[in-house]
Amino acid sequence: MTRRAQGRMRGLVRVWRVVTAATVLAALAAGCTLETDPDGDAKRSGDGGRVLAVKIDNVGPARPQTGLDAADVVYVEQVEAGLSRLMAVYATKLPPVVGPVRSARETDLDLLRQFDRPALAFSGAQGKLLPLIDAAPLRPLPPGDASAKAYYRDNGRPAPHNLYLRPAALGVRPKASGLDSTGFTFGPRPAGGTPETRRTVRFPSARFTFTWVEYEGRWHIAMDGTQARTPAGKALAAATVVVQRVDIRDSRFHDRSGNTSPLTRSVGSGTAQVLRDGRSYEARWERRSADDGTEFTTPKGKPLDFAKGPVWVVFTKA
Repeated sequence: MTRRAQGRMRGLVRVWRVVTAATVLAALAAGCTLETDPDGDAKRSGDGGRVLAVKIDNVGPARPQTGLDAADVVYVEQVEAGLSRLMAVYATKLPPVVGPVRSARETDLDLLRQFDRPALAFSGAQGKLLPLIDAAPLRPLPPGDASAKAYYRDNGRPAPHNLYLRPAALGVRPKASGLDSTGFTFGPRPAGGTPETRRTVRFPSARFTFTWVEYEGRWHIAMDGTQARTPAGKALAAATVVVQRVDIRDSRFHDRSGNTSPLTRSVGSGTAQVLRDGRSYEARWERRSADDGTEFTTPKGKPLDFAKGPVWVVFTKA
């Protein structure tokens, strides 16, 4: 190698070192570290991930879903054509598998801002929505941005209802304290309330029925008239069900068939019913900003405690 070639090589090495240092510093400035996933690919992991949120399919071919029974909170959202989709939030434990995983919506961005940089697992999103997801204070982990071992297809199910997630492969370590920012409070059954053992909530093309089972201390969940179960046959259930009346309007996004994507406004205030212990409680909800949790109070302004256990929040049109 000539002296001139050697000089060029040393110059390239110096440039490479500068670029590498700049990349590391940028990651540190963003509160992130560079690490290597199990497949040897570089990835970015932040100080977020105190909860893992997963978008889950909820049409007939997607049932029974896997891992829903391990979720601490499940949000029920309206999507195109009046159907529903679920967002399962995990903080206290991660199940081995979750799914089927489906795409994100604009509704998710404000909803997730109450958590401290949550990790979001989803199958993808409309092209125009992706920049908003990338700019949001969360850690997006769709296929391609996660370890190759995180997602897989179940060939026994029809696409697109067959994408599943192995949460442990994401490198996310949720903490129970990640739920503190929801605004939910838990405690003994409040005084008052109206005895109620069955409640049905309807979307244009979906319905949910919650039935109180006294000996379990849980609300069994039926979807479109059929009891929801785990793949092992266990009835899906919640300790508290919140029927939250919100503003649902058309967003600027559409699906491939031209159907408008609904936008659910989870910031603001309104009324709700809280179902717990076989009773229904009239409630007020308030979420002052997207960075705040949602406070639920009695009509007289006292905090309304939830029962300890899984919480299902159903967003219905006010």
